[in-house]
Amino acid sequence: MTDRPKISLEQKLSKHPHLKNRIEQLLKIVENADGDFKKADEAEKRVIEELRKMGNEVLHDWAANRENQEAEASTKKGLAKNGKKK
Repeated sequence: MTDRPKISLEQKLSKHPHLKNRIEQLLKIVENADGDFKKADEAEKRVIEELRKMGNEVLHDWAANRENQEAEASTKKGLAKNGKKK
């Protein structure tokens, strides 16, 4: 295992503001902060909507991170391959 320092959930979420926002929205539903939900069906519809949005945003973030990793790997590979300038 690596000796990386543990990063708190709050620190991780601060790096992903879209995800943090969706989790806050889900917590509002749980707490019924706005008093919007009188029935479970209403809350369920809202939870499903929020989870769909969260899933979409997570996959977009994942794809962007993966693209960056691929670009970095290609750059490193290209630098190692070329070596000196001629």
